[in-house]
Amino acid sequence: MAQKPSIPKGTRDFSPQEMVRRNYIFDTIKKVFQRFGYLPIETPAMENLSTLMGKYGDEGDKLIFKILNSGDFKSGVDMNLEAKQLTNKISEKALKYDLTVPFARYVVQHQSEITFPFKRYQIQPVWRADRPQKGRYREFYQCDADVIGSNALINEVELTQMIDDVFTTLKVPVVIKINNRKILGGIAEVIGEKEKIITITVAIDKLDKIGADGVIKELQENGISEAAIQKLQPLIEFKGTILEKVNFLKGLLSSSEIGVKGIEEVEYIFKTVEALKLNTAEVELDITLARGLNYYTGAIFEVKANVGTLSSSICGGGRYDDLTGIFGLPNMSGVGISFGADRIYDVLNEMNLYPESVAASTKVLFVTFGEAEQNYCLPLLAQVRKAGINSEIYPDAGAKMKKQMGYADDKKIPFVCIVGSDEMQSGMLTLKNMSSGEQEKIRIEDIIQKLK
Repeated sequence: MAQKPSIPKGTRDFSPQEMVRRNYIFDTIKKVFQRFGYLPIETPAMENLSTLMGKYGDEGDKLIFKILNSGDFKSGVDMNLEAKQLTNKISEKALKYDLTVPFARYVVQHQSEITFPFKRYQIQPVWRADRPQKGRYREFYQCDADVIGSNALINEVELTQMIDDVFTTLKVPVVIKINNRKILGGIAEVIGEKEKIITITVAIDKLDKIGADGVIKELQENGISEAAIQKLQPLIEFKGTILEKVNFLKGLLSSSEIGVKGIEEVEYIFKTVEALKLNTAEVELDITLARGLNYYTGAIFEVKANVGTLSSSICGGGRYDDLTGIFGLPNMSGVGISFGADRIYDVLNEMNLYPESVAASTKVLFVTFGEAEQNYCLPLLAQVRKAGINSEIYPDAGAKMKKQMGYADDKKIPFVCIVGSDEMQSGMLTLKNMSSGEQEKIRIEDIIQKLK
């Protein structure tokens, strides 16, 4: 019995129409990256396991896809070892979890060839051993832009502009939530739980999903004192304008040096962004935004669509002061953002926000009545393609007209050029607009001008 074809859970095949739409998203993001001076790099699908482990926190480490060593991976290994020891013995490599840690590895490895500050972008797939659900996949693309080797906050401001440019072009209204890990560090300090900053940030980062009660329960379960939780509660529930939040934080964190520094940084970003006037994006100071990744040290960003039913994050990022230090290059500060292409795709699909031009890759189909007409069309087709117009010819000469027209309809090709004996004699071809049904007799040169 033939095996039933299937793919792993949390992965997807993409049809030609889906790929055209995805490429529209990638191309939009790429153009914005390039406009701001970012250059492309690529890193391998797999990294050494030691490169990835310990960089994403305990929860992130559990989601790394490990790759078994080739051949007889069990050879000479005691299979009764504890899970962690066993993994290290039988797996030396893993699929990359994100693009940022491999980027840090790349920077250290190629530091002598790089001009700093180094602005790079990367559009590649990443893999996470997560539980698949709506809007969450095990294989998905990230579109990252990072600048490394500069502490200047103007980089954060430019990233905000880039987010705005991308979503303005895609016609998706968004809110850009901004916070600062130094503020979160200051909060942990003033509530007397400085050592448990990671526990606190991981918990409050889940506020949207589990609510204030859920966050408090998680903090209690992780040994945060009742006194600290009482001090934290008004912060979790605080609502207000950016200015009101800043003033609230200034009062709360006045005794924390790191907290005060974080407030100064967010104030600069908001004032500069306000003066520059973004196109369509709203900006918001979200005191509870933590982004559970261990490597963030300064500004953190999260972007949510202000439209449709999909409320998950569609872009995020932040500043990391010493990500390259773990690979032997200390004090190399960087900041970056990552666009979640798959979630953006879902939003654009739900809201039907693709331009008409994206639906069809081919602009004109030549249909013919037989072999003589097909041979007549081939040099004309070459002319049209030379002019940069996507075009094709129905390959089976003499196929029924209904079949050829059905092919154009199915592929959403906007124009059909019909060529019979009359057209061959006169040189005036019949061009049909497939959406309006209008037909006109027209020369090939005029067709090229019209379609361009």
